[in-house]
Amino acid sequence: MKVYDALTTQEGLSEVWTTQANVKPEIDFVNEFTFDKETDKMRITNLQPGKRVEWLVIESDPQWIGTVISFDLTEKNNLTTVVLKQLGWREVTDFYRFCNYHWGWFLYSLKHYCEIGDGFPYQRRTL
Repeated sequence: MKVYDALTTQEGLSEVWTTQANVKPEIDFVNEFTFDKETDKMRITNLQPGKRVEWLVIESDPQWIGTVISFDLTEKNNLTTVVLKQLGWREVTDFYRFCNYHWGWFLYSLKHYCEIGDGFPYQRRTL
């Protein structure tokens, strides 16, 4: 499944989220995503091929640490639906709102990558 591969491989996440990524599709592996000088680290806690990807944020902005990011995938009639959740926020802050906006960009980048072949990783965004 192309969407699952995009969310679990070096090639996919480098094209969809940030070109500076260290990713391996293995439970307990710590994915690293670098944006400018900041590196987010997320431990892979669940991989169900074609169905679910889940990360526990262990190093990032303090508001992200301890949150769980999950992608639930459902395929029907050759279309994949993605349900993205980031659970465990302590409160709704301006940063929370900022992140919701950027998760929208991430999902658009994922869609574009899976349908067209290229995404909009952080380093190539102009907005």
